[in-house]
Amino acid sequence: MKPFLTYTFLVSTLFGFSQEKQQTSYVDVNYFKGNIALHNNDILHLINGHPEGVILSWNKKTYGFNDWEQRYNYPDYGFTFIYQDLKNEVLGNNTSLYAHYNFYFFNRNVMFRIGQGIGYTPKPYDKETNYRNIAFGTHLLSSTMMMVNYKKERIIDNFGLQAGVSLIHYSNANVKAPNASVNSITLNLGVIYNLEDEEPAYITTIADGEKETFTQPIKYNVVFRGGVNESDVVGSGQFPFYIVSAYADKRINVKSALQFGSDVFFSNFLKELIYYKSVSFPEENVSGNEDYKRVGVFVGHELFINKTSLETQIGYYVYYPFDFEGRTYLRLGLKRYISEKWFGALTLKSHGAKAEAVEIGIGVRL
Repeated sequence: MKPFLTYTFLVSTLFGFSQEKQQTSYVDVNYFKGNIALHNNDILHLINGHPEGVILSWNKKTYGFNDWEQRYNYPDYGFTFIYQDLKNEVLGNNTSLYAHYNFYFFNRNVMFRIGQGIGYTPKPYDKETNYRNIAFGTHLLSSTMMMVNYKKERIIDNFGLQAGVSLIHYSNANVKAPNASVNSITLNLGVIYNLEDEEPAYITTIADGEKETFTQPIKYNVVFRGGVNESDVVGSGQFPFYIVSAYADKRINVKSALQFGSDVFFSNFLKELIYYKSVSFPEENVSGNEDYKRVGVFVGHELFINKTSLETQIGYYVYYPFDFEGRTYLRLGLKRYISEKWFGALTLKSHGAKAEAVEIGIGVRL
């Protein structure tokens, strides 16, 4: 359910940017091959070969009809489908679907694509039939893809080429254990085909290099987040969690705001984990009476793109009665403003590279 909600949130965000003014589109098809990164020694037995596959994308161009398009150098948006052979019978062959954006640099010769969506694996962990697959505990996965390509369009008529490096990440964000996850780092080579013969001119109502003036007083935010997750102990059970956050933010320019605030975590899976540790590992000196709640303070940054923003935060637990994955935590995700004050949020909370939960939230900015 979590990956489906993730993709629904991103698709609605993407279509929130769509408009019909003289836009053009193109498709690109890429072959890729590379390696599974050894981010965790526990998955060493799953790395047998060099994963390969196909990336198929549809892209819509922007030309500056909205100010945000000019601020971000006329990005593209669209959808990507990936088929990947992970070269291991235990892992199988994954498929995935993403909503993505393409951002351009160096006179539009270099493209950075970032996409978020859902993946499907046919062979998740099963204690009887597939117990070696500790990478994926569920059929449906959250997936992130990134691409950095050198790109040339219209080399011959409507055809062009692109080549570069891609990263494909699959994880269920600890919705269910096990969840060691897989990261593939690959090289890709692709063909581009523009679906229209001509393109409109780029609009430049914001002068190149001009600094836009923007002022806004400090805003105060309250967010309620929730979801379901499980500890790393396979079979320990899925439990709901709740998070209440309060923070202040200050816009420093038209694109960015800085944040400072606090989180209170009610993570019910820790109740079960505390009990399990107290019974099964007496050498760890866990009494079983430790509080499962945690309180953190954080600083963050919000990058505004029209009604959608990218949020990054780093926090530190000031109330930490039970040791779980260390005292620092990270949060990364998207916010979509429903109105001037109300917003929805979809974020990933982790401790370093280890995910704890996908958080679904609603908040108000006053």
